[in-house]
Amino acid sequence: MAAHPSTLMRPAENAIPKSLFNVCFVLFVFNASLFPAAYFLHSWIYDLNGLGIPTDFVNVWAAGRMVLDGHPALAYDWDLQKQVGLDVLKQDFIGYFAWHYPPPFLFVASFLAQFSYATAFIAWVAASFVPCLVAIRAIVGRGFGLMLAVAFPMVLSNALVGQNGFLTAALIGGTLYLLPTRPVLSGICLGLLTYKPQYGFLFPLVLIATSEWTVFVTAAIVGAALAFASWLAFGTESWQAFFHWMPAFSQAFLVEGKAPWWKLQSVLSLVRYLGGSEHLAWTLQWIMTASVAVTLITIWRSKVRYSLKAASLAVGTLLVTPYLFLYDMMVLAIPVAYLVRLGFAGGFLRFELPALAVALALCLSFTVLGVPVGLAANLIVAGLVLRRAGCWWRREPVRALAAAGA
Repeated sequence: MAAHPSTLMRPAENAIPKSLFNVCFVLFVFNASLFPAAYFLHSWIYDLNGLGIPTDFVNVWAAGRMVLDGHPALAYDWDLQKQVGLDVLKQDFIGYFAWHYPPPFLFVASFLAQFSYATAFIAWVAASFVPCLVAIRAIVGRGFGLMLAVAFPMVLSNALVGQNGFLTAALIGGTLYLLPTRPVLSGICLGLLTYKPQYGFLFPLVLIATSEWTVFVTAAIVGAALAFASWLAFGTESWQAFFHWMPAFSQAFLVEGKAPWWKLQSVLSLVRYLGGSEHLAWTLQWIMTASVAVTLITIWRSKVRYSLKAASLAVGTLLVTPYLFLYDMMVLAIPVAYLVRLGFAGGFLRFELPALAVALALCLSFTVLGVPVGLAANLIVAGLVLRRAGCWWRREPVRALAAAGA
């Protein structure tokens, strides 16, 4: 299917498609006004009785408190860490908000725990969102990128629970945006991403396949330096605790479905949600992973424009991990930003904006439907990237998309 000029919707010079602007503006206003309103209505951070609302951020503050009290290794003990969380929230909650990040992330947790719980919560959401805004603005290439970032549906799921999807999106976006021109800075971003190692699987494959050695080596040095610094700061026991508790964590979330399954957005979780066996779920997940890896190496070694290479790698990281909550799908804003960049430069394909609307609607509907619809959103965006990339690797006529971005 060649991209004929008639399949493109070419905007006027510097114009933003009206439908895209209107949708983003509505979501922008909603997200920007929700959290101040929720806080003053006592439905965010603290409830009407002044008690802390049990949510994900308590694991960060509790782990940091344990570091400040001189017990960093105990942050990985589910029961002990929960007790600290109970003390700060002043009320009980079902299950655990367990700490399972590598020891370098304890630097962030311990810094935040120096402040009150509410101050740390708000500061973390705001501070982690700033680099995310910068990355998406840079990728889109104009001020509309700021509106797109604030309007993205996963802003809601991150800010409400104090998760780190903003930081993950910023680091992946920074790695990809800086790679062609600032490889050392790109490598630094990638090295910092080791705080969430499940998103680093595809990057070494692509970097090796394309001989991007500066980024590869820089990332390795930064990752090793962070590990060494955390060893000096928190001791050998913290690393021993991390590796000791990881099997229990994997068993709980990837085998027993303690999350439960509908909260995860991967192939594995969808199969288990639909009643499939563990063996079938892992088989399909590994098939997805292998397929994405082969496709990415093909794209990155081809003549495909860099914007599409970057978009493919960003969405690919979401497809290959079995452990994917909706808040981490803030990363989906990166490939979407690249598609918007391409659309601004050379016109949107006629089905692109409706398809993006469906993907974002799926993400918005997650809390209502209670099913892992995020996988469908990721596949839609991946399909849009492959459609644009197909012209180059299949040697089809490309004059209609020749101007479509870098």
